[in-house]
Amino acid sequence: MTAAVAHTLASQFRANNRLFSATAWCSLLAVVALLAVLPLLNLIVPPEHPLYVSSYAVALLGKFMCYAMAALALDLVWGYAGILSLGHGLFFALGGYAHGMYLMRSIDNGTAGALPDFMVFLDWKAYPWYWAFTDHFAYAMVLVVLVPGVLAFFFGYFAFRSRIKGVYFSIITQAMTFAAMLLFFRNETGFGGNNGFTGFQKILGFNITTADTRAVLYWTTLAMLAGALIFARAITQSKLGRVLTAVRDSEHRLRFIGYDPLGFKLFVWCTSAVMCGIAGALYVPQVGIINPSEMSTENSIEMVIWVATGGRGTLIGPIIGAGAVNGLKTWFTSVLPEFWLYALGLIFVLTTLFLPQGIIGLARRLAVRLNNRKAS
Repeated sequence: MTAAVAHTLASQFRANNRLFSATAWCSLLAVVALLAVLPLLNLIVPPEHPLYVSSYAVALLGKFMCYAMAALALDLVWGYAGILSLGHGLFFALGGYAHGMYLMRSIDNGTAGALPDFMVFLDWKAYPWYWAFTDHFAYAMVLVVLVPGVLAFFFGYFAFRSRIKGVYFSIITQAMTFAAMLLFFRNETGFGGNNGFTGFQKILGFNITTADTRAVLYWTTLAMLAGALIFARAITQSKLGRVLTAVRDSEHRLRFIGYDPLGFKLFVWCTSAVMCGIAGALYVPQVGIINPSEMSTENSIEMVIWVATGGRGTLIGPIIGAGAVNGLKTWFTSVLPEFWLYALGLIFVLTTLFLPQGIIGLARRLAVRLNNRKAS
């Protein structure tokens, strides 16, 4: 094969595997700019103005962006490496609890060094050893990264080394999440038991309930989501991303040609867990509560539905899916709350049968048909 032919084939390969086109990038920038403006419509525009955005809407969109970041994290391991996790709700909750410990230490009870109410109720005299230094924001942020990351490393190392995969891996991730949820429900663990952490007042000395603070949290979440998307794209478009795709498509062939999948799978697994933990940390101050129910297996399954609905292996699809499904959930739980689980199951069934490539796949098919009509 001549050098010219090889160069042409390589160029075609890069073009065909380009994740976002120029139009897509422009659309993403426009959406980010629009989302960034919304808190200003809450801060500056008077409530009686038609362009006014309520504080509730800002907080709701902030929560959706946290969910979108968690869906993006799951898409890295499932969409590109073929590792279906039913336990990402655990990493999300662990990041939230790590940040929640700092927020609980910032509550002013009128007494210097006072313990949280749930510790007072249990007649504890001091914080447990694992609460040490959690009154420092920087240390809490280190915990947000380390706790889910370290847990994912040890769990993933032994699971991947034992070559556990497929449905068996999904089952043990679900079992791990369920066991952690039962542990955190116990009062003696020092994490608030069934009620978890709530009643937050300040973050970095600022009142957490003011519109200004809420806007900063919203913008921080938007920036982190955009950064996570760019980071995930860099991974998937690199040589590492090609190896991950090979792990998904045929791990046996990859091992046959001399690659050890363990390191690649462990890297993307831990990276995904850390991203999910950061999403949980951003979620807690905006929602105002974190409890063991965030670790429920139902939440992890919902994450899978977000990814499937939006489009597995597309990065932007899971973000869209998380927003669409949670927007529908918000409407259902306010109008027909008893039918939400039925609707969620129906979404998954319809997506599997009629939209196997999700919303993004549908948009691509429509775009191809439109181009074919124009060409004809």
